[in-house]
Amino acid sequence: MNIRTILCTALVAMLIVGCGGNSSKPEFSTDLINNPNTANGDSKEVSAPVITFDKKMHDFGRLSQGESIAYSFKFTNTGNADLLISNCEASCGCTVADFPKKPLKPGEVGYITVTFNSAGKYGQEEQFVEVMANTQPSRNQLVIRAMVEN
Repeated sequence: MNIRTILCTALVAMLIVGCGGNSSKPEFSTDLINNPNTANGDSKEVSAPVITFDKKMHDFGRLSQGESIAYSFKFTNTGNADLLISNCEASCGCTVADFPKKPLKPGEVGYITVTFNSAGKYGQEEQFVEVMANTQPSRNQLVIRAMVEN
């Protein structure tokens, strides 16, 4: 026998032994999985916050270069658990977002105030603010637009 035949035989033997006892049952308890939205469409009632914005985009219109302007995005916790915004990240240093730091109870209204500074900007501007919260999905995007003129 040559070395190639011996190696192939050994490989086939390892595959047969390694695949033995093939079971369709998982090796862990499925009780550990708690997903309210399952693949087969079943769902369990769970408590979860839901952030619902009145609108997610605001157009400031025409601005003079160097002007700073703000808009407050109104939202409501339409879920059935406390809503907590953990952070708001702007796409540019020219944009800053101020958000509630305390949890909002179901039904409560809050505001995220986005301030845009047009210094050094010219033409059509579009900036984004990522809102991170304990919701599903965990990220929501707000958009502001402005036409900056000299």
